[in-house]
Amino acid sequence: MNKTTITPALPTHSRLSDETAGMLLGLIGVAIFSLTLPMTRLAVGGAPSSAGAGLSPLFVALARALAAAVLAAVWLYWKRAPLPPRRALPALAMVAIGCVIGFPWLTSVAMRSLPAAHGAVLVGVLPLATVVFAALLGGEKPSKGFWVMAILGSVLVVGFALRQSGGSLHAADAAIFAAVLLAGMGYAAGGRLSQTLGGQQTICWALVLAAPPLLPVVGWMAWHEAAQIAHASLTAWAAFGYVSVFSMFIGFFFWYRGMALGGVSRVGQVQLVQPFLSVLGASAVLGEPLELQTVLFAIAVIAVVGTGRKMQVKRA
Repeated sequence: MNKTTITPALPTHSRLSDETAGMLLGLIGVAIFSLTLPMTRLAVGGAPSSAGAGLSPLFVALARALAAAVLAAVWLYWKRAPLPPRRALPALAMVAIGCVIGFPWLTSVAMRSLPAAHGAVLVGVLPLATVVFAALLGGEKPSKGFWVMAILGSVLVVGFALRQSGGSLHAADAAIFAAVLLAGMGYAAGGRLSQTLGGQQTICWALVLAAPPLLPVVGWMAWHEAAQIAHASLTAWAAFGYVSVFSMFIGFFFWYRGMALGGVSRVGQVQLVQPFLSVLGASAVLGEPLELQTVLFAIAVIAVVGTGRKMQVKRA
C-alpha cells in the first residue's frame, strides 16, 4: 500500500502592504517635522523663554536650506546617483519653491510673533492642500468620502486655532496659510515624483537645484548680519541645526518614501496629527501650556485620519 507523505506547511512571514508601510514611514516623517515650528521659534529668538539673541527669520529659512543642500550633495555623490531626467525638473522646481524656500521662509517670519502651538494648528490644513494639489497635478482621484474626511479634519484644526486665539486670527496667520499652500504643492509634486525617482533623490536633487540662487543671498546675509549672527545664542544655533538636518533633510527621506508607497493623498492625511505633535513639542521645548482641549481635538483628528484611510483613492 502506498504511503502518502504529508509535508507540514511552513509558516509564512507576513509582510506589510505598501499602503501600511507608506503610512508608517509618513508618520515617522511627520514626527520629525512636528518639531520644526518650535525649533524655528527658538532659532529666531521668538520664544519668551529664549536665552540670548536669535537669528533673523530670512537667514534661518535660507541658510538651513543651503546647509541641507550640502548634505544632499554629499549623499548624491556617495550613492553615485545619476542626474535626474529632464522631465523631472518641473516637479523638482515645485519641491524647491514650496518645501525648500517658501515654507521655511514664511513660517520663520510667522514664528517671530506667533506662538508655536498656534502656528502648528494652522499647519493642520496642509493635508487638504496636499490632496488638492495631488488632484490638480493629475496623479490621484480621491473619492467624495475622502474629500469629506479631509475637509472635516481641516475644519477641526482651523476651529481649534480660532478657539485658541479667541475667534480672530493674527496678522502672521496669512504667512502660515501661504506657507501651507506652497508646501502642499511641494509635497504633492515630490510625492508623485518619488514613485519613479525615489524619495531620497527627490529631496536631494530639489535641495541641490535650489542651492545656486541661495548661495549668494546667504553669503550677502552672513556679511550684512555678521553682528547678529555672532551674538546668536547656543540655543538658537542648536535649533537651527535641527531644522537644517532633520526638518529639511532626514525627515523628507521618510516622508517622500512613504508617499511613494502609500500614495500622496492617503499618506498626506497623516499630517493631520502633526499640529498636535507640534503642540506637545512646543510644550516640552518652549514651555507653552498644554490644555485639555488640545488632547480632545487630537483624538477627534486622529479619528478622522483613521476614517479617511479607509476611503477610496484612485491612483494613476
